Amino acid sequence: MKAENFSTEIREAVAAYDRYVVCIDKTPDQFQSSLHSLVAKAIKVYENRAPGLKHGIALDSQVTIILSEPPESAAEIRRPLCGIYFNLHSPYRRKTVPVKAGS
Repeated sequence: MKAENFSTEIREAVAAYDRYVVCIDKTPDQFQSSLHSLVAKAIKVYENRAPGLKHGIALDSQVTIILSEPPESAAEIRRPLCGIYFNLHSPYRRKTVPVKAGS
């Protein structure tokens, strides 16, 4: 299994990123390259997961990739399901001050 197996999901995520996400850190081309790398890492985790675990996860500060075992009822699906989630952040969000114990 290779990252190219998930080219449809990557293409859709890049289109959404280009259209809806404002990110100063990465251009759409850099984002696409990052997605390929993260999908490859998620595949490695998925293929080497411990018995009983169903997911392979890889993430960076902008995106999370989750590969999940397909349900048993979907026996015709031969590859894991792929979820690409944007880790949205606003620079205008107020930072919370940690509460000290005993205060």
